[in-house]
Amino acid sequence: MRRTFEVIIEKDADGFYVADVPELRGCHTQAKDLNTLQKKIKDVIELCLMDEKESTIPSEFVGVQLISV
Repeated sequence: MRRTFEVIIEKDADGFYVADVPELRGCHTQAKDLNTLQKKIKDVIELCLMDEKESTIPSEFVGVQLISV
């Protein structure tokens, strides 16, 4: 059974792309390029799903906002 997860991707100060799956606790990885990041996050999601009962956090993506202060 295939499942779909929302992945948040950011670029850190050192130029690494960082991927986080909010629905799966501790499910994150990083890479120097987006192609590698996509492969790595799929692997990490599979690993997190092996321990799904303890790591699932129900959530619903609402959106992203830019706020200036």
